[in-house]
Amino acid sequence: MPDISIPAVAAFWLGLLTAISPCPLATNLAAVSYIGKSLAGAKTALWSGLAYVAGRTLVYAVLGFLLVKGLVSAPGLSFFLQKYGNQILGPLLIAAGLFLLRVIKLDFLSFGVGGEGKFKNSKGIIPSLLMGAVFALSFCPVSAALYFGALVPLAAKESSAVILPALFGIGTGLPVAAFAVIAALGLQSAGQFYHNMAKAERIVRIATGAVFVGVGAWLCVKYILPVITGG
Repeated sequence: MPDISIPAVAAFWLGLLTAISPCPLATNLAAVSYIGKSLAGAKTALWSGLAYVAGRTLVYAVLGFLLVKGLVSAPGLSFFLQKYGNQILGPLLIAAGLFLLRVIKLDFLSFGVGGEGKFKNSKGIIPSLLMGAVFALSFCPVSAALYFGALVPLAAKESSAVILPALFGIGTGLPVAAFAVIAALGLQSAGQFYHNMAKAERIVRIATGAVFVGVGAWLCVKYILPVITGG
């Protein structure tokens, strides 16, 4: 059984990066506000926050299962991925890294299900679960690029149709749950602190993009260059 500890950390990190990126940040702030301020008590906020995480995780896991299983179960494609997975992953990581560095812009890559205003008059664990699921489906350029351009190819290469997508989902939801509990405890600075995380996003994004480009280039040199040069 292959060791997926490094891919697992990478998947979780991609989820965290998604959570603090400017585009998903708006829906996450809405979730923090709803869970933390519309519920009575930190305990209830904790359970609702975990429900929100579960909703996001479930959607990303199911979507990943369908996509990855579809890729690896296609006739001949599974063997192709096993044989050329590293050659494919290298250029994909470079492309994803260049996107994070804003060298490549994919503003058209935005789709999903709107739902920010559907939960204003509802409270509790089930609405929080549904909110997480709906917000997970609201892909914007950043979340779509990280999920479809980096996470799914990585999951396909590692033959991890559920675990890696689920870890990505957990990463996208955990900051919301944590800050919702902080807000429920009455710490008014929680929202401002979450806003301040957006300032750190640029540094995190650039560092991650540089790592992606570096790893992708290394994979290309190791697995593609010998094929081209006949080495």
